[in-house]
Amino acid sequence: MAGIKPQIAGRRPIEVPDKVWAEAVRRAAVIRPLAAGDTNSRAAVRAAGAALGLSAAQIYRLVRAFRARPLTESLVLNRPGPRRGTRLLPPQVEQRIEDAIEVVFKQRERPSVARLRREIRQDCDAAGLAPPSRKAIKARLSAQSPKDLAKTREGAKVARQRFALVKPGLRPRGLLDVVQIDHTKVDIQLVDDLARAVVGRPWLTLLLDVHSRCVLGLSLSFDPPSATGVALSIAQGVLPKNDWLVDRGLDLAWPMHGLPRLLHLDNGREFHSRALCRGCQQHGMRLDYRPPATPRFGGHIERLMGTLMSRVHALPGSTASNVSARGDYDSERQAVLTLQEFERILVAEVLGPYHHERHTGLGMAPAAKWADALSSAGGVTLPSDATSFVFDFLPFEQRIVRREGVRLFNVTYYDGSLASLLDRPDRSCRVKYNPRDLSAVFVELPGEGHLRVPYADLGRPPISLWEHRAAVQRLREQGRAGVNEAAIFAAITEQRETLAGAQAKSKAARRAMVRMPRSVRAQSPAELAERPDATDPAQVPAVDGAEAWMTEFLP
Repeated sequence: MAGIKPQIAGRRPIEVPDKVWAEAVRRAAVIRPLAAGDTNSRAAVRAAGAALGLSAAQIYRLVRAFRARPLTESLVLNRPGPRRGTRLLPPQVEQRIEDAIEVVFKQRERPSVARLRREIRQDCDAAGLAPPSRKAIKARLSAQSPKDLAKTREGAKVARQRFALVKPGLRPRGLLDVVQIDHTKVDIQLVDDLARAVVGRPWLTLLLDVHSRCVLGLSLSFDPPSATGVALSIAQGVLPKNDWLVDRGLDLAWPMHGLPRLLHLDNGREFHSRALCRGCQQHGMRLDYRPPATPRFGGHIERLMGTLMSRVHALPGSTASNVSARGDYDSERQAVLTLQEFERILVAEVLGPYHHERHTGLGMAPAAKWADALSSAGGVTLPSDATSFVFDFLPFEQRIVRREGVRLFNVTYYDGSLASLLDRPDRSCRVKYNPRDLSAVFVELPGEGHLRVPYADLGRPPISLWEHRAAVQRLREQGRAGVNEAAIFAAITEQRETLAGAQAKSKAARRAMVRMPRSVRAQSPAELAERPDATDPAQVPAVDGAEAWMTEFLP
């Protein structure tokens, strides 16, 4: 024990081994009374030495150490030798290590420790110095600021995400306080309904109630994220879904619905549309956007999507999460599911296992959490008029009602009921439309309600906005000075004939066919170019009111 000295600036108690700390506690019981007095008799010092097995000189040193810092850790004993962290390498070698870390290691190429060690060894050999060990180099790296290393090797963005303080997450107090919406491309290849040939990967849009972790809405489409897809998901999430389930032959319960108080969104363009903003304002739903480039603020729905994708990976045609995980599995060759079949499987997965299995973040199943919170809240808020609610989220353009009708996208729409709008000083109205079927538009009436207005020429076939834009672009590329209605529909007819012929050969053509209006997709390739007979009302597509519109709008 003669070589053991008390440490003046000791380690934190939690870092001291139990055996060493127990000895310090035993010494403190003897030394504390001695340190409290101004003087101590030789007899008291000898008695303390006998109790601790130390000499009188050691007792005096312990008393001085305790008086300087009256804490038990002052009596923790250090072993002989250099203190932990003491650097023993020559200054010239230390300087070469520091220079190599700055010049070699702190680079965006992220060189390895082995590369750093080779550079230091070569530098030391050239200077006639003994090179340091790998352990010594790693000790110097450990002393560097982790944030500084991340910033210089991985970039400022990574450093911010890894070391910046994170504000507390969303803390909803009840159902529908916060509802998150997000999209992802599903890790599976699907096939079309007719030829069962590969079409591609669909997009999934989800609505999640953060309080209960229940899925409120779910939408699948081959169209990229858009304001239309968001409107579809919101309408499905807010309104009861009994009829929706019956249409798909699903005998499952999906009681989750109601008006959210706040929608939590990322900064995608589809979340900044006029239709979404005004629809939310109309029904008292606040919009809250995540800070840019901060996916952690949408962690709840991101984790849900990860959970669902992990379950999709067990289905035929899965692309897995990346190329490495997929290996030599041929996703396109194994694909067998259509969009409608995959939708049934995904909905069953959500309403079955996900809603009824224990959620680690909740400590209970999401469905049980919803039921408990619903009982406490006494119910949810619903729109006063379901039909008006759907229309409130449709995209729209401001147009003038004229004697010949209204024009939208260079197409004329007419109905005799428009006459009531002509006798007004301001004949400007909002004209709402379904981008997936432009065969009719919906004119917002001055009081309340909407008027369905079909094509002025009832012989025109249903078209989608996507087809319309492709036709207009093609006409302009051909150098057409003016783009009129007849030219647009002629170009779309030609496009459909071309797509029908290419359907068996091209995945892009099959995907384009899927994006057409449902009434068109149901026709055979030979019928795609044929127009309905305007004299036969049975052949004219009819969409009557919001319920029929929703039937077409929902996949």
